[in-house]
Amino acid sequence: MDKQTFKENAKKSIDDIFAKIEELEAKNENFKERSKIEYDENLAELKAKRDELQAKYRELENATEEKWDEVKIAFSSASESFKEGFSKITALFK
Repeated sequence: MDKQTFKENAKKSIDDIFAKIEELEAKNENFKERSKIEYDENLAELKAKRDELQAKYRELENATEEKWDEVKIAFSSASESFKEGFSKITALFK
């Protein structure tokens, strides 16, 4: 995958993440108190992962050719971490 395509896909991932977190926040009202505490903790963790992913995206946008592979791997790793966190929080709805 070329650099521009990777950047475009990364940007789309960031936009999707923000939309998913907003959706989760809207569902927050439906939880019982015990579940709500667990949900709030997981949501805070997910938001931290989102912020980390967004920072990695900024690095990706400004990466030099020499640093491209390193930054690309760091972004991909942060993206996987977010996906794991998202799966964890959505499991609370099942």
